[in-house]
Order: sequence, then C-alpha cells, then structure tokens
Amino acid sequence: MTVTMDEVLTFIGQLPDAAEVARVQEASARRLSVIDKQALAGIVAGRRARINDSLRPALLRGLTGTVQERNRTGTRAGFLLDEDSTRILRRDPRNTKYRIPEDTKRYRIPGSGIPVACLDVIEDD
Repeated sequence: MTVTMDEVLTFIGQLPDAAEVARVQEASARRLSVIDKQALAGIVAGRRARINDSLRPALLRGLTGTVQERNRTGTRAGFLLDEDSTRILRRDPRNTKYRIPEDTKRYRIPGSGIPVACLDVIEDD
C-alpha cells in the first residue's frame, strides 16, 4: 500500500494530542539521521570534493580538494586544497585568515576540519 504525502499530512493534522505529534517528530528525526548518514557515507579520505555553499566563511565556497581523515564523530573532515584552489584562496582579497606561502602548492585548511555536510563529492571523470 502506497501512502501519498497529502495523506501523511492529513493523518498528522488529525492526531489527538501533543504526545502523538511528538512521536511523529521523533520518528522523523530518526529517519533524517539515517538519510544524512547515507548521504555523507561517500565522503571518505582520499575522495575529491568541493566545498558547497552552506559553509561559512563564504570565501571557501566552491574550492576543491581532497578529503582527509574524519574526526572521531565523523562530522568534520580535514581538507587539502588542490593547486588551483590553493592559488585562488591565496589571491582572494577577502582572505585575511589563511596565510599561504607562495611556494605552497596544496594547502590544508587548518583547524578542526570542514563540516562533512558542507562537502560535495566530485565524481571522477
């Protein structure tokens, strides 16, 4: 039996009390957690990725590189910029935070890493 989204929304709208709505919220949160884990499973060390538009600071958005190790919780990963992105970041006039020497070809973003949710895997050509 297939249930439509309209039927689900109607069902939720007819729940009798807050406790029942809370049960739906808890089930939704569990499902979202599973979906997030599946979506981020491909972001592993050695994969090429692009920093997406959800990351702040904005000057890192669109830069590409290689995913490094993930942290203990798996929520953040080290990120090594490729040569083009290293050059772009070095020359970006907004960049007052990252000091990249001229002889550095690939720059590792310092700190605790990039949130994994802010990385999009680049498929190999």
